[in-house]
Amino acid sequence: MAALKVATIGAGYFAQFHHAAWAEEPRAALVAVCDRDPVKAGAMAAPTGAKVYDDPAAMLDAERPDLVDIITPPATHLELIQLAAARGIAVICQKAFCEDLDQAKRAVEIAERAGITLIVHENFRFSPWFVEMARLIEAGQFGELYQITFRLRPGDGQGARAYLDRQPYFQTMSRFLIHETAIHFIDTFRFLLGEPASVYADLRRLNPAIRGEDAGVMVFDFGSGVRALFDGNRLSDHVAENRRLTMGEMWLEGERGTLHLSGDGDLSWRDFGSNAWAPHPYEWSRAGFAGNAVAALQSHVVAQLLDGAPAHNTGEDYLANLRIEDAVYRSAASGSRIDLTMR
Repeated sequence: MAALKVATIGAGYFAQFHHAAWAEEPRAALVAVCDRDPVKAGAMAAPTGAKVYDDPAAMLDAERPDLVDIITPPATHLELIQLAAARGIAVICQKAFCEDLDQAKRAVEIAERAGITLIVHENFRFSPWFVEMARLIEAGQFGELYQITFRLRPGDGQGARAYLDRQPYFQTMSRFLIHETAIHFIDTFRFLLGEPASVYADLRRLNPAIRGEDAGVMVFDFGSGVRALFDGNRLSDHVAENRRLTMGEMWLEGERGTLHLSGDGDLSWRDFGSNAWAPHPYEWSRAGFAGNAVAALQSHVVAQLLDGAPAHNTGEDYLANLRIEDAVYRSAASGSRIDLTMR
């Protein structure tokens, strides 16, 4: 018998990665899958023989899982967290987390009052290339680190049908590029560099078929001279066999040299003063999403619940990402740099 009973809510596009990872987790058993479309739920449940439901409350009452994995759009998160909290069930909740900062605060308060674990499914910091970058920074590979630059170029945002075949609710989100996508990199920059001191942002909408912004830049100052630049454009693409693997390219620049992340997940190092790039070998898997980041996050949560291991991205910690996100939108609206040290 597996040590942890898991139920999921949501059987949309991204749920396939969650369910595949749960099927491989040795210390957890997927016991139930819920979606308002029972056909979709059945397809996700079939590989493990999990039971199928179309009502979340009925599933939680019947199965009494130890953990519920919420894999639904942001507008549903608060209500589903309330259902789990009322039953004392731990939660993983997909990002974008809730619809806004106020909703997220309420969700965190509900979880805290109920005494349940609430983890946000922010999986990018578990991608093996970012884990390796963190190791190299900690080891002093760069000497003094000057800047991190990420260029987001998935190339999936052109035309009237942008996103409709995969995640159609993207088209109607009033806050899109930052709330749905760049939040990954707000979290990644925090993972690599700590807490930023300020942010400046300039956002725009290029595709008139969608409601929210789909391009823009964010510049973070980390108070020690280190800068992080996010340059995002969902309409342009980058060189990659699978443009959703890394979503773009990244450079880490320091006194001793530069590290480059390609769209195929390869890392390369160039010594300062040299024109030659050399492969930087590291181990990673092409399985799953983003170097199997979903499986890594889920295993991390299992270890937290069963072994008491330290938790990444608790609901409370994740509010820092959403406060920064809110400052990004305020910066873009005002055209000014926002001080993040003032609370």
